[in-house]
Amino acid sequence: MEFELYQKDLPDSFDPGSILAIDTETMGLTIHRDRLCLIQMRNEAGQIVMVQIHVGQSEAPNLTNMLSDPKVLKIFHFARADMAMLKFNLGVDVAPVYCTKIASRLCRTNTQSHGLKSLVEDLLGIELSKEKQVSDWGAEELSREQLEYAASDVLYLHSLKEILDQRLERDGRTHLADSCFKFLPTITAMDIEGWKGDIFAH
Repeated sequence: MEFELYQKDLPDSFDPGSILAIDTETMGLTIHRDRLCLIQMRNEAGQIVMVQIHVGQSEAPNLTNMLSDPKVLKIFHFARADMAMLKFNLGVDVAPVYCTKIASRLCRTNTQSHGLKSLVEDLLGIELSKEKQVSDWGAEELSREQLEYAASDVLYLHSLKEILDQRLERDGRTHLADSCFKFLPTITAMDIEGWKGDIFAH
């Protein structure tokens, strides 16, 4: 698998295209405790790039400009977690956004398996390895195996979106998905502020 690794920020020359697949690797899932370590991206042309975030880093101008660019749709799987980490660590409001996990929950109601591994296997017939998921992403130098794992998490998001869009349209739920995607900045802001539970519940 071919990819390019950059330190601290994207180069000026990177072209995200109009639809960019994104994922992040962190030290854990606790926003205020666990730092952001790696951001991996794949554009429509198939180019995969990664940016390693250094300890104490809080700025990445090229990266944050791209993440907030209204002309670039960003595809995540479980966007809520990635967006919160990007907002807290780099101060960027990511938009517009598409989340394959939300789309899956809306159109694959016959299953409770909505993780990326299950989604890729069920819709594309490809088995993803999750062996390196809990490796040390805070290491100063990441291994080839770690980087290949990170790349695999953005490799299929464009294809998943295409299939999920077809199913959402078929089931008349595209408008629901769009509304959920637009609400993501609000729910991630609440996550950062520490709100717990479902505020819409009785």
